[in-house]
Amino acid sequence: MKRLGLFLLCAGVLAAADDRIGAMLNEKLTAAQRNNGCYALRGNKSHEAIAAMRGALASDVVRACAARNLREAGAVEELKSALNAPEPEVRAVAARELGSFEKPELIEVLVKVAHDPSVLVGTNAVMGLGQYHDRAVLPKLLDLAGSGGAVGVAALSRAAQMDESATLPAARKLLNGRDAAGKLIALLVVGDCGDATDLPRLREMAAKSEPMGTRGRGFGLMPALDISVAARSAIAGIQKRLPVTVSSPGE
Repeated sequence: MKRLGLFLLCAGVLAAADDRIGAMLNEKLTAAQRNNGCYALRGNKSHEAIAAMRGALASDVVRACAARNLREAGAVEELKSALNAPEPEVRAVAARELGSFEKPELIEVLVKVAHDPSVLVGTNAVMGLGQYHDRAVLPKLLDLAGSGGAVGVAALSRAAQMDESATLPAARKLLNGRDAAGKLIALLVVGDCGDATDLPRLREMAAKSEPMGTRGRGFGLMPALDISVAARSAIAGIQKRLPVTVSSPGE
C-alpha cells in the first residue's frame, strides 16, 4: 500500500511538471501564461524539465525565464551547448548566465565568446566575465579592452571596477582610438589614475570639440556629451594630485 502511495505521488509530480512544461512551450498561450509555466519549473532539476528549458531558449517569449531556470538548476552543459545556437540572442543569454557560476574552466570559454561576430553576444560574454570575483579574469578583460568597440568599452568598464590602476595602460591606448564611448570611459580612468605624462594628450583632446551622439543631438532627449569636456575634467583630476611647487622669495 505504501509503494502504491509513493507511485501515485511520483506520478502526480511528473504530471504536474508535464503540465508546466506544456504551458511554457505552448505557443497558443499568452506570454504571461507561458512565463507562469516556466516560473513554476524553477528549481526543477529533472531531465525532462532541463531539456525543455534548453529548448525554450529559442523562444524570445520565455528565453529569459528559461535561462535563469537553467542557471538555478546548475545546467552548465546545457548552457554551454547554447553557445553554439544559430540565434545570437540565445548565445548571448547563455554566456551571461554561465558567468554566474564563476567556474575557472569557463573563463576561456567566455573569452572566446567575447569575440563573437555579434556585438550582443560579445558584450554579454563580458558581462559573464564581469560576474567573477576572481582576479584571474582581470588580464582577460584588459586584453578585450584593447580591442575597442562596444566589447572593449564593456571590458574596460568592468576591469576598472576590479582594479582601476591596472586598467591605465589599456585606457591610454583607447584615448588614441576612434571609438567615442571608449574614449569617454578611458578619460574617467586616466583622470583618476593618470599622471603628468598624460597631460599633453589630454590637452589636445580638450582643445578639440568632439560631441557624442547622433548628429550632435546627444542620446535621445539628453544633451550631447563632448569628449573635450571629459578631457578637461581628466586634466583637473590629474592636476589635483600633482605636487604643489612653492616659489622662493624674489622669484
